[in-house]
Amino acid sequence: MLLSLSMSENRRAPFIGCHSQQSEDTARFVLLAFCILCYWLLGATVFHILESDCEKNERLNYTDTIDRFLDKYVATGLVNETELERLLQKNAYASKKGLVDSKRPRWDFPGSFYFVGTVVTTIGFGMTTPSTVFGKVALIIYGVPGCAAMILFFNLFLERLITFMAFLMKDCHRRKVEKRRKTRGIPVGDGHPDDYEQVDNWKPSVFWVMLYLLIAASIIAGCASAMFSHGEKWSYFDSIYFCFVTFSTIGLGDQVTIQGTGYENPVLYSLGSFFFMIAGACCVYSMYMVGSIVIKMCLTWILLKLNCIQKVQSIPQTMSPPVNSAGTRV
Repeated sequence: MLLSLSMSENRRAPFIGCHSQQSEDTARFVLLAFCILCYWLLGATVFHILESDCEKNERLNYTDTIDRFLDKYVATGLVNETELERLLQKNAYASKKGLVDSKRPRWDFPGSFYFVGTVVTTIGFGMTTPSTVFGKVALIIYGVPGCAAMILFFNLFLERLITFMAFLMKDCHRRKVEKRRKTRGIPVGDGHPDDYEQVDNWKPSVFWVMLYLLIAASIIAGCASAMFSHGEKWSYFDSIYFCFVTFSTIGLGDQVTIQGTGYENPVLYSLGSFFFMIAGACCVYSMYMVGSIVIKMCLTWILLKLNCIQKVQSIPQTMSPPVNSAGTRV
């Protein structure tokens, strides 16, 4: 039953009754949208400051190079300017398609397998794209069920990973409780309410789960970066950067693996790259999903502090979350 509230009370007090949960979700959604907008503005400002000068310098360098070439060859009549522009366009297109610099074919079977992997995982590097109409239509038809199936795979992976981590953390918690009880001289199984912590109902904190996922993703990224820095002749920092862009399925495409020739063991290197990309994407996706729970907790905490929603239950100082359906505390 809805309570009758005055206009002054309605400004600060939440709706009580059947619409209370909906009001809380709406307030959380509005706050999240505002925070994301501010985050975008902050990111745009940061990258504008960091990258704009570099872009201007690169543009000037390119313009100066073209101008010097035109003064040396076009002005003297040795090169036709129209033919030069056509050649530069052809070279830019060939470079985009990977036809220059002795790169391996992108549309042989291994290259095609690599391409569909970037499609269904939504990485989408962008360096390999279909050129034919039938290829573009096939990509649309192929991508819809493939991306949906891969998202389901990530979700199932997250469920099983959290179940496994919860089992290990719960076992460690049980051992610590038994050790503490033995230290105090309390027999194991003796139900003393002052010390018995209901091990069977204990759930791991979402913060610990997120920390372990971060450690796992860091280990995978570290091992993958060592392999990529050796195979692609990148610096270790560039390899770490590539791992983050790939595992997060951002897929900027400025750095891509398995595009060159002359690898020591191309089959083993391709399998290793595929394994690291899938394993890293699974861990990072899981970490982002758990991180979204942490963000939701923070939004709820902010709304409570602003007195925008009703405080249904007290939140501990440590913000240790209650149990959710995934087996972690939120």
